[in-house]
This record gives sequence, C-alpha cells and structure tokens, in this order.
Amino acid sequence: MGARETALNVLIACRKEGGWSNSVLKAYTARDRLDSRDSALAARLSYGVLQNRNYLDFYLKQLLTGKLKDLHPVLRDILHLGLYQMYQMDKIPESAAVNESVELAKKYCRKQRNASGLVNAVLRNAVRTKESLQEPVSWEDKYSHPGDLINLLKSYVGKERIEPMLKANNAVAPIFAQVNTLRTTSEDLLQRLAGEGVTAQLHPWLPNCLILSGTGSMEQLNSFREGLFYIQDPAAKLSVLCAEITPGQKVLDCCAAPGGKSFAAAMAGAGEITSCDIHPHKIDLIAKGAARLGLPQIHPMEQDATVFNPDWEEKMDTVITDVPCSGFGIIRKKPDIRYKSLREAAELPALQQEIINNAARYVKPGGLLLYSTCTLVQGENEGVVELFLHTHPEFTTEPLPLPAVFPKNKRGMLALVPGEYDTDGFFICRLRRKV
Repeated sequence: MGARETALNVLIACRKEGGWSNSVLKAYTARDRLDSRDSALAARLSYGVLQNRNYLDFYLKQLLTGKLKDLHPVLRDILHLGLYQMYQMDKIPESAAVNESVELAKKYCRKQRNASGLVNAVLRNAVRTKESLQEPVSWEDKYSHPGDLINLLKSYVGKERIEPMLKANNAVAPIFAQVNTLRTTSEDLLQRLAGEGVTAQLHPWLPNCLILSGTGSMEQLNSFREGLFYIQDPAAKLSVLCAEITPGQKVLDCCAAPGGKSFAAAMAGAGEITSCDIHPHKIDLIAKGAARLGLPQIHPMEQDATVFNPDWEEKMDTVITDVPCSGFGIIRKKPDIRYKSLREAAELPALQQEIINNAARYVKPGGLLLYSTCTLVQGENEGVVELFLHTHPEFTTEPLPLPAVFPKNKRGMLALVPGEYDTDGFFICRLRRKV
C-alpha cells in the first residue's frame, strides 16, 4: 500500500469515525508499514487535504459539470487528494497525481458508475485550466476555516493579526526537539542527529531546543530511543520555563498527558513530580516517556483534575494546569479541529474553572499556580483567570519571565498567536499564592 492510499484511508476514517487526524495517521502508517519517505508523504497529503478542504472545493465546483453535493464522499476525497498535489505540491508531476487518483477510484469507488472516468476527466481538466480558474477571495475559501471560527478568533487576536494566523494554521508544522539536558547537550545532539541523517538547527530564541527536518519515523532514530530528546512545541516548553521551577521543588502536573510539561519540569530540577491524567492509557504513555528519558522523579498517577485529593492540600511548590480546551491554537498540527462545534467549545470554561479552583487547593502558601491552554478564545483564557482571581483573593498574577525576543511582560498573562513566533497558539498565566 502506498502513501496516497494510506492518506485516503486516513481521510475516510476521520470523516466516518470522527477520529483525530494525528492519531489516525499514526495508526494507519504503522498498519501499512510505510517507510519514512512514504510516511512523510502520507502525512503531507492527509493533513494538506484537511487543511484545505474549502479551498479545494472552491476549485472543484468550477471543474465539475455536476453539483459538488452529489459526489460520493470517497470520490470527493480522491479528487481532493489529486487537486492538492497539483495546487500545493510542486515536486509531484501532474501526471502522477492524475494516474494515482484514477487508480484509487478504481479500487475504492467500484459501485460508483464511471468513477475512474470522472476522476480522470476532472483532474485533466484541472491541468488544462490551472492558470485560468477563478481564485478564492474569502478567508473561508482561501484558508478553509469556517466563518464562525474566523469571527471568534478575530474577536480575540484582532483584525491585523487574523489573516497571518489563518495562513500559519495551514503551514506545515515544524518538528521541535527539546534536548534532554540530563543526558546530552544541544551541540552534541546536533552532531548525533547529523550522523543519523537528520537535519537540525538551534532554535532562535528557546534554549536547548532544536528544529528538525528529514526525521522519518522518530522511533527509528537511536538518539530518540536512547532518550536524548522529546518532541514538544516551544510554546508548551515556554510555559514551564515561566514557572521558574527550582531544584528540589515538589510539582503537580494536573493534566499531564502526553507528559511534555512534566519532562520539562524534571529537567529544570524538580525533585518530585506527580503527573496526573484521567485516562489510564495516557498514564502509561507518560510512564513510557519518563522511562525512555530516564526521569525517575516523575510519578504518573490516574487522577481526575476536578476531584479533590486531600493528600495534596497545600503541599505543592508548583502546580501546572494545562487544561482541556477547544484546541484552536494547534490547528496546524490537528487541522480537523477547525471543524469542531463551537457550541461544544463554549461549554469548556465551566470545566476549566472547576479544574483551576481545585488545583489552587494544592498550592502551598508562597507557591505557584501555572494556568495554560492551547487555544485562542478569551472565555477559556483571560475569562477563566479573571473569574478565578475574583473568587480567590489569596492569588495574584506575576510578570512572566520571557526570552528577550518578547516584549517585557507585566500582567502575568501571554497569548501566543500562530504566525508571530513560530509556535502553537497558546495562553500562559502565572499565579502566585500569597504567604
């Protein structure tokens, strides 16, 4: 099975089963035993189509003789794959995009009358008319974001920042490796990765972070298996750095999976880290990551972040609450999040408030509470913090200690917007419990 067929199966599964693209892609590339090159192509194709669904439909409407709504969903997926290769991937010959798509139609659309002929005709028409078709004008078509989501994000980031953000959401997400400073250095890891055929460079503003390309399957790299690094976006790593964890501290990570913030806390010198999640299989994920990185101070534990644990009351120096959120800051990594129901997202602040209220009970006097999300919705970010401060006068915000590339921060809150610092969209707030 080739990369294009795997990508088609990912699109079908995401549509029919409601699975998230990143987990479905990982499962299917493993199932189909793709090599590193085909794995990368399958990822580019499946993510690319999900990122550009409206954009591709805009052209497809001009190329079809019939109505778009009458297309069988799988046939539409196949046409999306073909058009994406033509319009967004300049290294793939147009003939290959056409021929491979026709073969997919023969295999997956046998019950659809003349499906392969339709795919052949539409894609060859796309080749002929590539320079003459009408171009998309609206942001909904150009960047494939639902209009309601665009308006919601615009209300938060402002009209000057919204279009660069939408564009960044459709870019290929870089791979960021956080160096395991307990086992190696950035310089030594650069040399090690070069020996494994991986291109890497130092991150411009985040210490002990490398930007990788040409990795293939991460699990195939000896440097990864030996625990010399872990994968984490700079925004998430920055949030932990803003906690300024000192050696020997007792840390609680309330919503820890997949474990990146706990790993960062361990490398900052935390003496004991309790890493919690509500899902048992995610506890296993944290444990395996900690074992690979050699971090025995991390203790994974199943615990609902909304349920009070009296054993932890006022016992923690630092409590990290990276709460469940709408995820609208990580659209470039999970492109299908853009199609999530805004009604469901609107219900999240109540859960987030419950978690931060509970987490506050674990912070010792003088200790730190870190609140973060990977979204850009005011109600999930400042709205939650402001209500928390109103009901918890024993806490106050503190300025964030940020790298020099950022403006000086006094308010204790920071919203990172995609397209500005090459990070995920992220919100960070630092809260100190008064003595």
